[in-house]
Amino acid sequence: MNKKELEIISRDLRKDIINCIYNAGSGHPGGSLSVIDIVTYLYFEKMNISVENIKDKNRDIFILSKGHAAPAQYVALAKKDFFPKEDLMSLRKTGSFLQGHPCAEKCPGVEVSTGSLGQGFSNGCGLALSKKMDSLSGNVYVILGDGEIQEGIVWETAMAGAKFKLNNFVAIIDRNRIQLDGRTKEIMEIDPLEEKWNSFGWNVVKCDGHNFDSINDAFNKLHENKPTVIIAETIKGKGVSFMEDNVAWHGVAPSEKEKDIAIAELSK
Repeated sequence: MNKKELEIISRDLRKDIINCIYNAGSGHPGGSLSVIDIVTYLYFEKMNISVENIKDKNRDIFILSKGHAAPAQYVALAKKDFFPKEDLMSLRKTGSFLQGHPCAEKCPGVEVSTGSLGQGFSNGCGLALSKKMDSLSGNVYVILGDGEIQEGIVWETAMAGAKFKLNNFVAIIDRNRIQLDGRTKEIMEIDPLEEKWNSFGWNVVKCDGHNFDSINDAFNKLHENKPTVIIAETIKGKGVSFMEDNVAWHGVAPSEKEKDIAIAELSK
């Protein structure tokens, strides 16, 4: 797809995120909106993932390690025809397969259940290693939140990825600088990120996480002998003016009026 087509898909998926979180009455709009451009690029441009090949051992694998941003993955899966779009309105409802965090046992297209921060990243490392051991093709792409990388399991996994030279293992950090109840620099500073990942033996690439040219350029810089981490500079709540860079929108649903304003902004 060209850049314009990806921008159109991303805009529409942003509206789907707002609508399904509003309908649920709960959820995490800020982090879902910050990561949706990267999710769009991966599902509709980069990865060989489809309903038809989801059991193919040589497929790419996607893991949303920051599982609270599940709406971003769900709207992409619906767009990819893993389930009907109308099912998005069952988000977080009792008995729904669209739980608050992705569940591999319930949701079609979800490879790994996530929610406990760092869990998806460590699972991804194991899957990338198993692909190597079995001489399988396909990469493992894992999206992490920048608050999430305060977890020790993330750095244990980073050591393992480098040790086993997992050049099929790609971490993407949604660097929006806001976590659950504040800014990362105030709660637990994670900078200097580039230097830290370099010291752990990773290939480090940076990009603008809302610009498809920049995103594409980053994903074309994977290393042939190392795992790669892409530090994507993003904005929490991107696309909705009153949500952008606003701590208050980490985990709260919009009111009907706020939902209507958001959809109107995204429809311009």
